[in-house]
Amino acid sequence: MDYSVALVEENRLFGDLIRRADPALPVPTCPEWTIQQLFRHVGRGDRWAAQIVAEQRDAPLDPRTVGGGKPPADPEQAIEWLHEGARLLIDAVGTTGPSTPVWTFTGPRPAAWWIRRRLHEATVHRADAALALGLPYELSPALAADGISEWLDIIGQSRGDGPAPLDAGSTLHLHASEDTLDSAGEWSISLDDRAIIWDNSHSKAGAAVRGRAVDILLALTRRLSAANADVEILGDHSIWDTWLERTGF
Repeated sequence: MDYSVALVEENRLFGDLIRRADPALPVPTCPEWTIQQLFRHVGRGDRWAAQIVAEQRDAPLDPRTVGGGKPPADPEQAIEWLHEGARLLIDAVGTTGPSTPVWTFTGPRPAAWWIRRRLHEATVHRADAALALGLPYELSPALAADGISEWLDIIGQSRGDGPAPLDAGSTLHLHASEDTLDSAGEWSISLDDRAIIWDNSHSKAGAAVRGRAVDILLALTRRLSAANADVEILGDHSIWDTWLERTGF
């Protein structure tokens, strides 16, 4: 998958949704946010990541200090500001070098890590906008599956002080219904010394989640309940409930 191409396209689709939305419209899946705040979050986030990469930072950057972090007042210029942020990130990775290590919230990673991260930030926040507007939301099975994998990577790489997403001995299996995904549409998740580990294998688990990849992604990131996402939960429902309680996008 070409993450740069996908980021530009998702950024465009997000902008198209925002262009026709009331800036003051509440976003139920991002409590206390409006469409305008969601828009600023995505647009400034791309520029934040671009500056981290361009400066080859080894420490966090305060988002409030990001250059050009405030969108123009004119709606059309604001959309161009959004699109420019994605291009700045792609250009920064190209200049710095995709393999150059830079700061991320999961530890030092290759600069190209940020393109994939910002891509999936855009896919989920586009869902936020679509749900707020009452519009349908779709994502290709391959991109949705990659979003699930990327999210599991982040959870596995992030060790906090709180409880692990799974209790000791619990296992979780996600299974996308699209035949075109093959093994990329299955995720077996378990716990190893408080860290989440996963692979693309088929396994019998304490709880199994089945549905389209895009629907699993929306349920996994708590954008829709399993029932509203048309996702089936088999086995011990408490394992899934615990996972959701202890993870957040």
